[in-house]
Amino acid sequence: MIKTVLASLVLCSGGAAIAQAPLPAPLPSPDAAAAAQGASSRGRMDCLVEPSMVVQVGSPVDGVVAEVQVDRGDLVRKGQVVARLTSSVEAATVELARARVEFDQRRVERNETLFEKRLISEEERDEMVTEARQRALELQRDQEVLRLRTITSPLDGVVVERRLAPGELVRADQAVALKLAQLDPLNVEVIVPARMFGRIKVGMKGTVSLAPFLPGRYEADVVVVDRLIDAASSTFFVRLQLPNPDYKIPSGIRCDVRFGR
Repeated sequence: MIKTVLASLVLCSGGAAIAQAPLPAPLPSPDAAAAAQGASSRGRMDCLVEPSMVVQVGSPVDGVVAEVQVDRGDLVRKGQVVARLTSSVEAATVELARARVEFDQRRVERNETLFEKRLISEEERDEMVTEARQRALELQRDQEVLRLRTITSPLDGVVVERRLAPGELVRADQAVALKLAQLDPLNVEVIVPARMFGRIKVGMKGTVSLAPFLPGRYEADVVVVDRLIDAASSTFFVRLQLPNPDYKIPSGIRCDVRFGR
């Protein structure tokens, strides 16, 4: 009986101790934990290669897609035409405005001689010149409206996704024709342990290893260093830029980086 009572007291005491023990600190995120582990291994840290920019390209005006000139995986250059909307009405408006401008220019030239001979007043001459100027501005406006129906690439990169096809309706407030990614340079994203805060600075060099995807090591520049440390994981963020002029390095692969002194 005494042993039973003593056992019960021990269990109760142990239960109270467990109930009063503080909760464990939250574990760092998997990426942060991986970075910390990489940092403790010979000074190398795990990283991730990503595009330096990803954009969704659409149209600022409503319309119907006439043609899409690129497809997924195609390389594009900044300013290259990637898609067009139907624009027959806008093109006709431009031609009409251009004809008016040309007529006004000829009329101004003809009446310039009459003005020199005092056959028309200065007020009449000024009215013709002003009308010609107004028609020229109207032509410029119509040309800009026509230009909005041509979708161009805002960057050098690759087509990641094609979402529209010829004949589909485009709404300016929601349509995305293409998704493009800039792959030169590439961003190298690193999660760094807090104990290294202050030791990594913008402008430093980092040596990136892409094994087993690609052999050798590549030099990258530190372009972003967070000034805030994440309290939960005790880490901060660093970004490097890795030149990739020939697009030999793919995006989305894991890597490791060692920072120079």
